[in-house]
Amino acid sequence: MSGVRVLVGTKKGAFVLTSDGKREKWDVSGPHFAGWEIYHVKGSPANPNRLYASQTSGWFGQIIQRSDDGGKTWIQPGAPPGEPKQEGPPKPASNKFVYDTSAGTGKPLTTHQFYDGTQHPWEFKRVWHLEPSLGDPDTVYAGVEDAALFRSSDGGQNWQELAGLRGHGTGPKWQPGAGGMCLHTIVLDPSNPNRIFVAISAAGAFRSDDAGKTWRPINRGLKSQYIPEPTAEVGHCVHRIAMHKSRPGVLFMQKHWDVMRSDNAGDLWTEVSGNLPTDFGFVIDIHAHEPDTVYVVPIKSDGEHFPPDGKLRVYRSRSGGNEWEALTKGLPQRDCYVNVLRDAMAVDSLDKCGVYFGTTGGQVYASADAGDNWTPIVRDLPAVLSVEVQTLP
Repeated sequence: MSGVRVLVGTKKGAFVLTSDGKREKWDVSGPHFAGWEIYHVKGSPANPNRLYASQTSGWFGQIIQRSDDGGKTWIQPGAPPGEPKQEGPPKPASNKFVYDTSAGTGKPLTTHQFYDGTQHPWEFKRVWHLEPSLGDPDTVYAGVEDAALFRSSDGGQNWQELAGLRGHGTGPKWQPGAGGMCLHTIVLDPSNPNRIFVAISAAGAFRSDDAGKTWRPINRGLKSQYIPEPTAEVGHCVHRIAMHKSRPGVLFMQKHWDVMRSDNAGDLWTEVSGNLPTDFGFVIDIHAHEPDTVYVVPIKSDGEHFPPDGKLRVYRSRSGGNEWEALTKGLPQRDCYVNVLRDAMAVDSLDKCGVYFGTTGGQVYASADAGDNWTPIVRDLPAVLSVEVQTLP
């Protein structure tokens, strides 16, 4: 029977939750890197035993951790030879991320400009998102703050900026959102190895059709009322993008406000918020076997990051947007004031698609029937930053 591995990044460590195909009983491993912020943990589609984790510390900076045995043990790629495997403080001589100071333009690109005209230096703060290659377990992409895209081809030891993204003419105009100027979403097209999508808060969505060498904004159709030009080429606070592998030309987006859909790989977006109680939120994901079945978790507002009316509800559309139904069975329907962050929802690919999400209150909820029924598979963790899922053979 197939199994499931749920990878959870939290404010105080990483957790690995495993179950068989019934998804009724769960084993909990962790906390790994106890006490350290783990912004994201994700497994390689090419090797189920290869995991990558983003470990962040105000004292030691940013580090990448790697597991080659499904999370049982971890190594820090690039650590001095002979160092034992460990989960302690990062070693300062490894995993260097260095911005290209010209960003591929041949000219100095060391600052970006805010709307008020002030200049701000590019500053590397953390890795928000790790996206392993679809075919090579040693190749992995990293989205960082301040927004840039990096790639490693040696299992996370050496990182090179794909500088054409920041080198796009709009780069110096990117603005930070409330959570920082972060590249938080990376989507790889399974039908075209040269096509990559990214999303940046608060710059918008971008696409490369040549494996990351050159980029263009794909924000036509987006409107953001709080920027000087509401339909500008860049400046939109995109929270998350989702793609179904069987239909890579169709994208769904949870924006700062609005749920959006594109049927042409991002060339044009249309709103599909429909009858949602609020169109603000962070997560969006798609059923593993039904490309028109989409999930979001509405949040009251950008100032009040909790569910409307204190009721935790996942909303599902079976028609690709506009018509949404509330999924509440097993979720708290009173006095619930948690948030669900942008990387904290995922699905498995078992016959009955499982859906998972984590909250800032430390709960991880799971549904083994595509959202009809929910149960907390673990609770009282530190605030959950990310949830990813691997379907195991």
